[in-house]
Formats: sequence, structure tokens, C-alpha cells
Amino acid sequence: MSITIKEIAEKANLSIATVSRALNNLDNVKPATRDLVLSIAGELNYKPNVIARNLVKNTSNIIGVVLPQIDGEFFSEIIHGIDEIAYTGGYHVIVASSHSQRTVAQSIINFMGETIVGGMIILAPMINDQIREIIKGTSVPTVIINGRTHLDNIDTVSIDNYQGAYSMTEYLIKIKGYKKIAHIKGPILNTDASMRYKGYIAALKDNHIQIDESWIINGEFTAESGENGCRRLLSLNEKPEVIFAGNDMMALGCFRVVKAFGMKIPNDIGVVGFDNIMLSEFASPRLTTVHVPISEIGKTATEILLKRMKTTSDNNFKHLKISTGLVIGDSC
Repeated sequence: MSITIKEIAEKANLSIATVSRALNNLDNVKPATRDLVLSIAGELNYKPNVIARNLVKNTSNIIGVVLPQIDGEFFSEIIHGIDEIAYTGGYHVIVASSHSQRTVAQSIINFMGETIVGGMIILAPMINDQIREIIKGTSVPTVIINGRTHLDNIDTVSIDNYQGAYSMTEYLIKIKGYKKIAHIKGPILNTDASMRYKGYIAALKDNHIQIDESWIINGEFTAESGENGCRRLLSLNEKPEVIFAGNDMMALGCFRVVKAFGMKIPNDIGVVGFDNIMLSEFASPRLTTVHVPISEIGKTATEILLKRMKTTSDNNFKHLKISTGLVIGDSC
């Protein structure tokens, strides 16, 4: 089994980012530290890919894509958008995802130290300190799909989740006349979910609608969590008039439960979502949702990355926000 940067870092008692900088012969490493890292690398018989050694020169035409998961329509659309632009430009795409055996951070490390990628696109639900440190320590051109990276020297592409959720909530209030609006949130540490929740709360406050904490349920962006959240809401003595699910998969989970309760959408309760995935078009009634140009996000991130790979000296980093819009169906 080949030795990884992580193993060198553990033996040297250094951060992965520091080891990466030393192995890539970057200036911001003390000579003693570099000597230690190289000594341990030799001792462990560390053999980086020869092509990977040329990453600084941008000689690789392979793009590494790191996703939190690869199942689900949202992520497949992201990959489709990335691959379409990459293929047109003569680049290849390899994809890694996190799971029980590998975190997002580990996927990034693998791409940095063991593969031949010339650039990376990272879609992470949140950018924690470990990921932030790793990205700072690499010379591989990188674009992050996430709204809150706190990294000025990294190109970013994000969805305007706040405005999308605000617009949907205001639509329910001003156009549809709802006052009792529940929300099933996405994962607690997910940036998209957090901004959607904030947009929902802001719209309620701005329209003088009282916030009922019992109508705010935690979810996981899965159909199952939508089902669980909907059951809780429909079991309350005072039920909401409409459920704003944090994504379409949770909204579709609500559809199942409403039907199981012998109720009808929207006559007994309304349901709306976020993302406008293809499955939402086949819901009956048609789901009202927030349209996110998912494939466009992947395309935009790839276009930025390809330019960055060709002009790494450009210090004008882009922070683009992709707008959303409402898709009006018959579910509320």
C-alpha cells in the first residue's frame, strides 16, 4: 500500500497542510521542517505521482471533483455541468465523495498528494478549519461551491439560498395568504440549509408573522427526514397551513405522509420545496419550489477553474452568487 501525506504528517507531528507545502517545495516552510518532512518521506518510501509533481506547472488536464455524496439528482446535475465544460475544453473529470470510510478532507488530501489532478472543484456542506487549512496549503488551483468559505484567495460559486427562501416565504404570505408556515430545515452544519432557514425567518419577521418554534423541524435533505418532519407537524394539536421544506426531496417525503394521513395537498395542507429537481415535476400536484440552476453552478465553477489553471498569477478571485427563482405549481 502506498504511503500518504496523512501518514507522513502523523509521524512528523505536523499538519497535513505543512507537509504538503514542504513536499511541494513552497517558500513558507522552515528549512528544518522541510528537512524533517523529506527525511520521513524517504524513510517511509513515499513516492508521489510524477505527474502530480508537475501540478504547479499546470501540466495535468484532469479535474478532481470532491462532493459530500454522489447519489441524488442534485449532485448528478452538478457533475453533469462540470463534465460538459471540462470535456469541451479537453479536460477529464474524476469524482470522489465522502462516506463512512472517507471524509471530504481526506478526499481533498488524496487528490493533492496521490493523483494527477491539475485543479479541484470542492462542493462541501461546510468549510471547517481542517478543510480551510488544507486548501490554504495547496498550490492546486481550486474552486469551492459553497457560500461561506472565509477564504479571500479562493474562487467561489454559491447559490443565493437566502433570497430564494425569503422569496418563497414572502410568496406564501403575500400571494397565497398563509400565516401558519412551518419549515423543515436541512442538516444543522450545512451552509445552504442555514441560509435557507435565515431567509425564511427574515421573511416572517419582515411581514410581522409570529414565529412558532414547534413548526420548525430539523431535517437531513432526504425524503425520509421529510417524512419524519411532516409526521411531527401533522401530529401537533395546532397544525401549520403550509410546510416549506428545505429541499425538494424532503418536500416529496411530505407528500407521502400527507397522503398516508388521509389528507390532500393543497386542500388540507400546502407543501413547497427548494431546488426544482426533475422529480418535482412529476409530483401530483406539481410542487411549488425554488428553481436552482444546478447544472449552471457546475458549469460556472468549471469555467472559473479552467481560467485559474491557465493564469495562476491572477489575484482577482471571483465570488459568484447564482440567483434563484420561483416555480409555481399547485401544491400550496
